[in-house]
Amino acid sequence: MPQGHADYSAASDGGVRKNRGMSTDLNGVIECRPGARLWGPDDEDSLWHAAVDLWLLDVGNAYDALSCLFGVRNTYGWRPLAEGRGLPADASETLTADHGADDPYDAGTTWITWAELLCVDWQETDASGVRTRAQVAGDGTHWGPAWDIMRTLGDLHGPANVRLVVWFG
Repeated sequence: MPQGHADYSAASDGGVRKNRGMSTDLNGVIECRPGARLWGPDDEDSLWHAAVDLWLLDVGNAYDALSCLFGVRNTYGWRPLAEGRGLPADASETLTADHGADDPYDAGTTWITWAELLCVDWQETDASGVRTRAQVAGDGTHWGPAWDIMRTLGDLHGPANVRLVVWFG
């Protein structure tokens, strides 16, 4: 390992890895399964399709929202909504290609459906009892555009047939 460089660390395979720094990158895709509403979720034509890349929606990477939703950097004491579920086995081809499962900096993948988000108590607070889910990740935050798209797709295809898949680096 190069001496005197905090930019490098030992990799689990015994090699050397260049560190990406202290920030957590967020990547994600909203997927929908339009055929499921017509033919049922188990039909061979009920495949997931990538609908919108989160990058286009500028949801940011505010750690209070990431911890509230996904348990990432959860120093706020949230009960995460969808922590550590991994990449869905039936992910769309586009998502599977974009995900980069072989990325050595992958810090976790998870997902949540619109049906689950509809059941969330958005007034639940973090450990301090001061900040609500709505304040850090609700409709009035940077996450609002993602929720709008998921809401619209859920109205068209059913809430269980819309999901957000995210991964962190």
